Amino acid sequence: MMNRVVLVGRLTKDPELRYTPAGLAVATFTLAVNRTFTNQKGEREADFINCVVWRKPAENVANFLKKGSMAGVDGRVQTRYYDDKDGKRVYVTEIVAESVQFLEPKIKNESYTKTYNDGSGHDPFQAESPVSISPDDLPF
Repeated sequence: MMNRVVLVGRLTKDPELRYTPAGLAVATFTLAVNRTFTNQKGEREADFINCVVWRKPAENVANFLKKGSMAGVDGRVQTRYYDDKDGKRVYVTEIVAESVQFLEPKIKNESYTKTYNDGSGHDPFQAESPVSISPDDLPF
């Protein structure tokens, strides 16, 4: 038998990180995944899928993903139930993520600054003044 799920979508809110009494990290988040077709009005709909991830990956998800972040999830479908405070049985279907991939930089401008800035606030690739190049100087 096989139980495998691969999803790509955006987080609908910041992940929620908690710890079990035994000290295990667990993060929960909801992933909005676009459907491959449009409805009768021509609009693309999305499914909102609850995901849970454990241990160190849970801490990474909480530290590096936020609302709107694009993520890839590889895991399995799990169903469970519990009795709420009123004694009513609540059924839950969720994706237990074995792997979560961060599919875009945390902050696009921060990535540029860290990569190209020499730490002094000066971008070494930005010219101080316009550069004039004669067509005769070009090799093509």
